[in-house]
Amino acid sequence: MLGLGVDESYMVASGRALSLGYFDHPPASWWLAWAAAHLAGADPPIVVRLPFIALFALSTWLMFRLGAAVADERAGLWAAVLLNLSPVFGVTTGTWVLPDGPLDCALLGAALCLVHALPARGRLAWQWWIGAGLCAGLALFSKYSAGLTILGAIAYLLTCRSHRAWLSRPHPYVAGVLALAVFSPVVAWNATHHWASFAFQGDRAEAGARFHPFGPIVVLAGEALFVLPWIWAPMMALWIAALRRGPMGGPMAGPTAWRSWLLACLAAPPIVVFALVAAWSSQRVLYHWAAPGYLMLFPLLGAAVATRLSSPAVRRTVRDTAIFVVLAVAVVATQVRFDWLHPVIARVARQDPDIEAIDWTSLRTDLAARGLLAPGTVVGVPNWRDAGKIGYALGPEATVVCLNRDDRQFGINDPPQRFIGRDMLLLVPAHVERARRTLGALFDRLTPLPPAPIRHAGRVLADVAVLQAHDLRTWPPP
Repeated sequence: MLGLGVDESYMVASGRALSLGYFDHPPASWWLAWAAAHLAGADPPIVVRLPFIALFALSTWLMFRLGAAVADERAGLWAAVLLNLSPVFGVTTGTWVLPDGPLDCALLGAALCLVHALPARGRLAWQWWIGAGLCAGLALFSKYSAGLTILGAIAYLLTCRSHRAWLSRPHPYVAGVLALAVFSPVVAWNATHHWASFAFQGDRAEAGARFHPFGPIVVLAGEALFVLPWIWAPMMALWIAALRRGPMGGPMAGPTAWRSWLLACLAAPPIVVFALVAAWSSQRVLYHWAAPGYLMLFPLLGAAVATRLSSPAVRRTVRDTAIFVVLAVAVVATQVRFDWLHPVIARVARQDPDIEAIDWTSLRTDLAARGLLAPGTVVGVPNWRDAGKIGYALGPEATVVCLNRDDRQFGINDPPQRFIGRDMLLLVPAHVERARRTLGALFDRLTPLPPAPIRHAGRVLADVAVLQAHDLRTWPPP
């Protein structure tokens, strides 16, 4: 019922050109959307989202198996249930075209293989270590932040005396080589594109002009909101308890206490690093970046819930969470489809949020009816966010050029300098006068045309300015 969001539209539109690498992230998620669209012969939202829905189904099963390996099958069941009830996982990772879907699935596979590999011997140990290496490679092939979870695994081997002997054996090193082999196409692509993707992600952690003492608190609060506060709080308490017990599990620990320490080590780097980055980075830290850390704590939470199900408060909390999540999703989905909350939204919001949750296909209908989308038309858009929404709406036949220094993958697919001397159709959804001043210096002249509306549920959400731009003279802007 939801159209593609801003990031989803950008990934699908700019990912129509298949590549070994992409500006923002490694290629796993881009390839999945591309493959689904080509197999189906079209790219409506449900088609490009299907691989991510299927991956989350696999993630749910892997979480069950991981919880069962850490504690028992009842713990695995509740870990899987709670994973699905946490919005940042069950709603966004579980359905949207984002790198987090393949990332979380691969990380769960790697963690499960590692739990089995550590106590194994002989051929079985080789099989599990190879599986861990391949899954770690697939995680890196999905998102660079997988490296933080891998650092957690290394920290575990260094700190757990009962399994430190693996560092003197070839198994973890072979697993590391396999992970790097899977990741190597990303390195090769970056090497031939001026290390663009590595540089872009590295800049996000660049130090800002001053210290932000409340940055970590804000980030942790945002992560709690995304996970759900009443899931996040006991999860953090279990994590802190596992860290306090240490690798030996405390004096009363059983023979399997090392599993809790392993999960605590795997969870620590994403949670801690992104909170610390928020204290100095000049870039905003997004709340879902640390999600892989919380992912590793669901087995601990599942085990705690399984042992406390006799408590009416625990049963009521799980039941009410399920009701809350289902109702919230239903309200959002039906509002986006039927616009039944428009009178309320109009009173409290300056801009209708539906505009980011629908596909702007009315643009294509309007522009095509006016004869403005003839074959060979080049469409210029002032920023990558709007270029994603517009590029997805206009379809693969349109060539969309992002006329901004921050042009992301659009600048690699179709760099503006390739179109020097060409005419363009400029589509400007917002800040029209500023865009006209900026873009007017690039072209010989601009000819305003009647705007094109973005329609939804029988009303106009916004008008997109349309300008005929003649003869691109220079790029980049002076």
